[in-house]
Amino acid sequence: MMRNLDDIQPESPQQGFQFPGVFEITAVGNGNADLVERVPLHIASLGLNVLEGSIRSRPSREGNYVSVTVSFTCPTREKYDAAHDVLRADPDIRWTL
Repeated sequence: MMRNLDDIQPESPQQGFQFPGVFEITAVGNGNADLVERVPLHIASLGLNVLEGSIRSRPSREGNYVSVTVSFTCPTREKYDAAHDVLRADPDIRWTL
């Protein structure tokens, strides 16, 4: 029987996201869209603190795409969801992880 993802709860308090906390987000998108600069700016625009030195990027084999990963502090689940939303709203970003 399939369950709705929103109904799935951690079996113990040690499982799942714990807020406030430090989280990592990866955006994948257009390889020539300056996403290494733009992704942290999107996160910071929400009032979230991007951790210095946490930005990593990796181009696809042919350079058409790039993945950009940043770590940031986040006080609530709503702000975490907003971080994904603001990145997905960027037309040069295909998806987030």
